[in-house]
Amino acid sequence: MLDISDITYGVFSGRPNRKEFFAKVFAKNSLRFMVVLMNESVFLDAKGLRALAHPVRVQLLGLLRLYGPHTATGLAERLALTSGATSYHLRQLAAAGFVDEDVDRGNGRERWWRSVHRGTEFNDRDLAEQEPEAALIYLQSIAGSQAQRAQRTVAASQTMPREWRDVFDLSDWSLQLTPEEAHGLVEELHAVVRRYRHEGTPAPDDAERVVVVIHALPEPS
Repeated sequence: MLDISDITYGVFSGRPNRKEFFAKVFAKNSLRFMVVLMNESVFLDAKGLRALAHPVRVQLLGLLRLYGPHTATGLAERLALTSGATSYHLRQLAAAGFVDEDVDRGNGRERWWRSVHRGTEFNDRDLAEQEPEAALIYLQSIAGSQAQRAQRTVAASQTMPREWRDVFDLSDWSLQLTPEEAHGLVEELHAVVRRYRHEGTPAPDDAERVVVVIHALPEPS
């Protein structure tokens, strides 16, 4: 979940006025990127933010959280990278405490990696102002990762069963809202998503993974 009810000035438009941008980002002190698979989450500090300020690392961490432990080779195949590249970035994530080795799966020849946490929260306004480049790259990496996921789904949509093709949706609206209304809208959408999560109960037998992405994008003036 990326709560961006009042933040996106300048994210996709080159080099913004960073002080103004991060004042918008943290106006409600609520910027969050969450993979909500369990309650554990990590709050970013400067070291963690700098470690995640790379699109490949954001993608690697997302894959480990979504699909479970992988080897560097398996992750490389998913991202069309070399195993050397994924190994390097996994070591950087490990040094920052985001991933560790799954020793129960290792065979002595290739290491298996797992995510330490199920979610990441970034809601420190002072940190964002102290590390503007890292914060901006991190946000752009999240947006890019979400866009790539959408592209993969579009590419595979024609091979999906009919009942799932009928579910597929790419919708957008342009609304005239106050900051308070926009914030309220995002909170209501989050509440709807939470109602459909099967927390503590098994999902139905015919359930499949469906990714819901919420973007609230105030247009740059």
